[in-house]
Amino acid sequence: MTSGPKASGSSRQEIEIKLPCEDLARVRERLRSLGAQSVSDLHFEANELFDDPPGRLSRSGSTLRVRRAGGETILTYKGPARFEEGIKQRVERETRVSDAEEIKAILEALGLSPRFRYEKRREEWRLDSALVALDETPIGNYIEIEADPAEIRRVVVALDLDFGSAIPYSYAKLYEMRRKEEPGLPEDMVFAEAGNRESGAGNRRE
Repeated sequence: MTSGPKASGSSRQEIEIKLPCEDLARVRERLRSLGAQSVSDLHFEANELFDDPPGRLSRSGSTLRVRRAGGETILTYKGPARFEEGIKQRVERETRVSDAEEIKAILEALGLSPRFRYEKRREEWRLDSALVALDETPIGNYIEIEADPAEIRRVVVALDLDFGSAIPYSYAKLYEMRRKEEPGLPEDMVFAEAGNRESGAGNRRE
């Protein structure tokens, strides 16, 4: 998870937790009451995951993603994840790129191709040192909290969330699991209608 484009060539350890949430409005109000600061208003994100034909990246637990949001394009690599007491940790490297189609052409020239697309609407808040993302997706609403492990646990309690409901899966894996339950779903995790993609984007929900 990122709070918008980062400096070119940035590197860090991603430490986060993902939880399902039926009522994002309640969490939003709780964030406000705790003095959280808005980092980004509700906006649409389009993501593509790239891999080679044998799927070696995904099989190794790694991810190579091109994300487009708010007129920006970010190329991100995420290494294999490890879990410590329910919190996911992994290496993350990312950089801003100026041309989404050109970076996709470069990746394809290297033998990689888009393997999965997923869309979501996201808003982000800063609560002390934690970054909190509220996500609306075609398969439900989720919250991601990124910080050091102790701060993540503190924020989960402060927001009255259930740490035990934490999900160890990426959106790609969650959608794969959902398609097994509902085979009629499309191959990619996208909103049913184009109009739904931008609905509310740029305006924080009240």
